Amino acid sequence: MWKPGDVIAWRGIFRNRVWHAMPTFVVKDAPQELVLAVLPGTVCKVEKDYNKGKGNNGRRIWDFQDADWKLDDFTWHTNRVLLIVEPGKYYSTNLFWNHEANRFIGYYVNFQYPARRTHCGVDALDLELDLDIDPDLNFRWKDVDDYQKAIECGLIAPECVQGIEAARPEVLDRLEKRQYPFDGSWLDWMPDPGWSPPKLPENWDMV
Repeated sequence: MWKPGDVIAWRGIFRNRVWHAMPTFVVKDAPQELVLAVLPGTVCKVEKDYNKGKGNNGRRIWDFQDADWKLDDFTWHTNRVLLIVEPGKYYSTNLFWNHEANRFIGYYVNFQYPARRTHCGVDALDLELDLDIDPDLNFRWKDVDDYQKAIECGLIAPECVQGIEAARPEVLDRLEKRQYPFDGSWLDWMPDPGWSPPKLPENWDMV
């Protein structure tokens, strides 16, 4: 188990390679959940052309089924984020604040492969589908077409599609009932004032 304040990597792994890597602070590590924090100013590694705008030569993950890719630095900015990861779940729940104004922006649910612990942090992979939830808990689905495209391209195995489709009503039920983590219990969270943007741990690029 990690301790609060430990720095670990939140990575996306695709074709047994690092697709993205983000250094995060551990806020809580317990059997039922892992909670991580991302601060503005954090330098991440991302595929250099990924999602630069779908109408502006942006590329998506299916463009790299057989192609190589290069990771470039990307500096996370503006918002601080809490990532709540529950074992075995096909999603993570993220909370966003405008960092400078300390204003809660809302929740964001990423549907993904269940996260697994590694030598340097936690590995998963975003599977395109997202749920965007405002502070009043109104929601909208995002990237549904991209999710279907990923299925059609064979990037999401049938058993993973089943996992995601089972997770969708689960998330909506928790949201409707204002159940954790949508119960407001994290809304007053603030990062440790001694924290500054962390760096990726050693061997973050090893899979």
